[in-house]
Amino acid sequence: MKRPAIEIPEVLTNCLSQGQSEANADKREARVLLHACCAPCSSAIVEWMVNHGLQPHIYYYNPNIFPLEEYNIRKLESKRHAESLGLSWTDGDYNHDLWHRRVCLNQETTEHQMENEPERGRRCQQCFNMRMLAAALKAKELGITVFATTLASSRWKSIEQINHAGIDAQNQVPGTLFWAQNWRKGGLYERRNQLLKEYNFYNQQYCGCEYSRKKEE
Repeated sequence: MKRPAIEIPEVLTNCLSQGQSEANADKREARVLLHACCAPCSSAIVEWMVNHGLQPHIYYYNPNIFPLEEYNIRKLESKRHAESLGLSWTDGDYNHDLWHRRVCLNQETTEHQMENEPERGRRCQQCFNMRMLAAALKAKELGITVFATTLASSRWKSIEQINHAGIDAQNQVPGTLFWAQNWRKGGLYERRNQLLKEYNFYNQQYCGCEYSRKKEE
């Protein structure tokens, strides 16, 4: 039998099935912390989750984005999207200097070494590691077991790198589970483009950091 394009983790399917079998009782919440890189990439994923009985809590943590004005535009669009659907939304701290130190510097020599890395190179892996660990920690804080990321819907990014970062974060934060999923599948990439127009989202032309911006320029 052909496997579905999107597979819900067992811990969530158990919550959903228990809720369905307890007609007169409170449903167990099938909650997911969804790390969101931007509103366009979140839109189809959030819609899919809600349509399948899941309750996404959107976590906007993207200290890589540069400049600050760009960060604020994307943040407000993500918040607008969540509020339009009545979903919970959390703003992560924006500290681009910290991101730069952790992602772009050699921690032993404090020398700049990652600026010239290509997209999908070591800099991107370090960036994913930082953001996925923050997502796992936030999920733990909120009492949510499963976390996922909309980064896995972007055409600019490596699914393998993202999954590596998510699983590593899961291993560092006991009690959490990374939902490793290619969110481009199941027609979601096409639906993303439809929702982009329906919501009239701001649609950025580069991934986020100054290095990806220079590449696009």
